[in-house]
Amino acid sequence: MRTRRLPAAVLALVAAVSLVACGGQREPEAGGTGTDGGRLTIATGNTTGVYYQLGGALASVISDKVEGYRATASETGASVQNIQGLTAGNYDIAFSLGDTASDAVKGQNSFQQPQDVVALTRLYPNYTQVAVRASAGVTKFADLKGKRISTGSPNSGTEVIARRLLTAAGLDPARDVTTQRLGLPESVDAMKSGSIDALVWSGGVPTGGITDLTTSLGKDVKLIPITDLLPALNTKYGTIYAEGTIPAAAYKQPGDVKTIIVPNVLLVRKNMPDELAEKLTKVIFDNKDALVQVNAAAKDITLETAAQTDPVPLHPGAKKALDALK
Repeated sequence: MRTRRLPAAVLALVAAVSLVACGGQREPEAGGTGTDGGRLTIATGNTTGVYYQLGGALASVISDKVEGYRATASETGASVQNIQGLTAGNYDIAFSLGDTASDAVKGQNSFQQPQDVVALTRLYPNYTQVAVRASAGVTKFADLKGKRISTGSPNSGTEVIARRLLTAAGLDPARDVTTQRLGLPESVDAMKSGSIDALVWSGGVPTGGITDLTTSLGKDVKLIPITDLLPALNTKYGTIYAEGTIPAAAYKQPGDVKTIIVPNVLLVRKNMPDELAEKLTKVIFDNKDALVQVNAAAKDITLETAAQTDPVPLHPGAKKALDALK
C-alpha cells in the first residue's frame, strides 16, 4: 500500500506547532499589539484539546505570514480563564466558547461586569461530548445522579456548560453528583483508572483526548445523547445552543450521537489597532488549509458564518477584512 506524503510546507507547520504551542497554564507577559510588529500571545486550552492544537497552528501561521510579528500559544484552563487573562493584558488573542463570551460582554455569571472584548471571527462549533463508563449504567444525562463526574478545568467553558447541563437535567451540582474539576488529560486518566464514572468535554470533533479514551477503553466507554436537555437550555440562555451530531466514525462508536453544540469565537481586546485586527483575520482565512491539516475541526471555519458573533461585537478591523474576503 502506498503512503501519501504530506507537502513539505504542511509537515513544517505541524512541526512548528509543537514548538509554539508550549508551556503550562501560565500567564505570559503580552505585547506587540501595535501596528509596527512585536510579540503576540494566544490563550488556548488543555493540551489534548482542539484549542491547543489550532492555537499552536495559528501562532505558527501568524509568525510566518504577518510581517514583524512573532506569536506563541499558551496552554490554559480555556474560555473563562482566557477572557480574564485577555482583559488583564496577559494575552493578546483568546479562544472562547460563544456562551462564555456572551456572558463576558453582558457581565453575568462568571463575570461581575461587562468585559472589553470583541471578536475577530466566529470559528468552528464545539460539540458537547459526554463520555461514560459502560459499567455505570448511564443512558441519559439525568442518570448521572449519584455518579462521579469531571466537569472540566476550573474557569473553563466546559465547566460552564457542564453545570448548566446538570441543572437542566434537574440535578444539583453540589448534592446530586460528586464533581471533580479536571482538565481533559486528567479526566481521561481518571476514566481509565475508574476513579470517575463520566466526563463532560466541550470541544471540536475529533478531540485527541476523547480519541485516546475511546481507543483505550473500547466498549467499556460510550458517548451518550443529551439533546433532551436542549429545550431547557434554550429557554434560559437563548438560541446560542443548538442540536448537533457526533458522527459514529469520529470515535468509532456504534452509531451517531445527538448532542448540543455552541460556536467558538476568537477574541481580542477592543483597543487592538484596526490594521492589526484586519491582518490577523485575513491570515486565518488565507491559511485555513494549514489549520485543517492540524485538526479537521477547522473545516467548519467559514466566511459564511465568520461575522455571526452576536452578542459579541465584531472588531472593526475584522469586519473590514471579512467584507474584503467575501
